[in-house]
Amino acid sequence: MANQTLGLAPELYSYLLDCSLREPSILSQLRQETASHPMAQMQIAPEQGQFMALLVQLIGAKKTLEVGVFTGYSTLAIALALPSGGRVVACDVSEEYTAIAQRYWALAEVGEKIDLYLGPAVETLQEFLHGGQANSFDFAFIDADKSNYDTYYEQTLELLRPGGLMAIDNVLWSGRVADATVQDSRTAKIRALNAKVHRDDRVDMSLVPIADGLTLARKR
Repeated sequence: MANQTLGLAPELYSYLLDCSLREPSILSQLRQETASHPMAQMQIAPEQGQFMALLVQLIGAKKTLEVGVFTGYSTLAIALALPSGGRVVACDVSEEYTAIAQRYWALAEVGEKIDLYLGPAVETLQEFLHGGQANSFDFAFIDADKSNYDTYYEQTLELLRPGGLMAIDNVLWSGRVADATVQDSRTAKIRALNAKVHRDDRVDMSLVPIADGLTLARKR
């Protein structure tokens, strides 16, 4: 995991932020608080949050999905980018982590845009499908347990409308995916999904080397 873009020298990364990051104060406060959290490495990079917010605006998204919330930085970035009446449907298993998220959503006055579902996301997404929400989401962000990445991908693909966009986090996995000596289960799962998306003719795709690697997959 990485909370800044991989492979950039410190001075170049600082320059990138200095000349491109337009981070609202509330997002900066949340990022600073999360930096002291024991699981701070789970925080997405600010440039990635801004990039996804721009994508949401570019496709005119109104209904978005998030699988994996943590302390809510990506959720908040997307909620701030959505128009009035837009919705973020957010899935996580941790009351502890999402309590921080909800506090900042309230401070940013976007809580009414966010529906939080606590429980295993595989079950939550399946409930959405059974409830008739297939082909109804404009944008989705997957950033949760790697063991279920393939299942999340398949469920999310069903939930997205044609032309909808999926963003999958950590696909470069701090470079471990390219190291043949690394053979643990999570790395293998990410490698397998990367290969699957690459050859999946149901989507148009690009793997973008921002933060820890972000795959974009547009449903055909």
